[in-house]
Amino acid sequence: MAPLSRLHWHVLLIFLAALRGHCRYIQVKDGEEDALVLLNTDIKRELSQDQMYRRMRRYAQHRWTVHLQADQPQLHCALFLIGDPEEFITIEYNFVNIDCLGGDILKVFDGWIIKGEKFPSSFDHPLSTSERYIDICEDGNMQSITRSSQNVAMIFFRVHNPGNGFTLTVRKTPNLFPCNVISQSPSGKFTMIIPHQHRNCSFSIIYPVVIKISDLTLGHFNELQLKKPPPKGCGGAGDFVELLGGAGLDPSNMFPLADLCHSFHGSAQMKIGCDNSVLRMVSSGKFINRVTFEYSQLDRQLERQQGNSVEDVCSPLD
Repeated sequence: MAPLSRLHWHVLLIFLAALRGHCRYIQVKDGEEDALVLLNTDIKRELSQDQMYRRMRRYAQHRWTVHLQADQPQLHCALFLIGDPEEFITIEYNFVNIDCLGGDILKVFDGWIIKGEKFPSSFDHPLSTSERYIDICEDGNMQSITRSSQNVAMIFFRVHNPGNGFTLTVRKTPNLFPCNVISQSPSGKFTMIIPHQHRNCSFSIIYPVVIKISDLTLGHFNELQLKKPPPKGCGGAGDFVELLGGAGLDPSNMFPLADLCHSFHGSAQMKIGCDNSVLRMVSSGKFINRVTFEYSQLDRQLERQQGNSVEDVCSPLD
């Protein structure tokens, strides 16, 4: 396993240029360095792998403190948090000094949301979208501790007045049965287990990848069913795994590429040439479902040179 995947933890600070925010004045204490990941596809293509990995260094500490004291208005800012797949993110509000009546905000979102695209999707999360926000400016929502439902969370903030700000402590806590996951790297290996739970779980990789499934146990009855529109696929089985690809973050807006309906021990492989690749398990709750897979980054330029059209299905569904 690569050194990157052996480290424990990192923070993603994404400054969304379209929002025109000024979010430069965040101090992260007890961390090695700020880890900046640019999700813009064109920028990712321009960066070398070494540059990308350096910017994705994880924090090895079990906790760190995020402190913001505005020198000038900090508008439309976002802090993206990510842990290992087997971790929850816990956020503790140590100190908050913002003017809610004056338009300041401090919200925590359970997951990630970018340009209206959510992870986990609304179909894969137990709470409604509105319930996934914790807004400290609303009465009754000044909780001392907030915990995510998966390995990613997000903080929105706006501070108008110089001198105002907040201090948060971010910790990682273990998750025995991780469900929805965003991978921190373009390669790795993972086993997803859903033990007698009626839920859907998505493992998202924000890269084009080759996915190899080596073991699948669905609790009932070795085949890979490629979808042809309009397919029935495995939806009637109640328990299945599907592979998705798309340009955005939300699995529900991605293109379904393949279904796995039956248990097998062996190897099934698929190349997904989209910006975002997802393995999603749907579980009826009647069985203990399990899938083991590994993934590695796909060289789209090499695929094009070989005449493979791996990006033809990457547009969002209408």
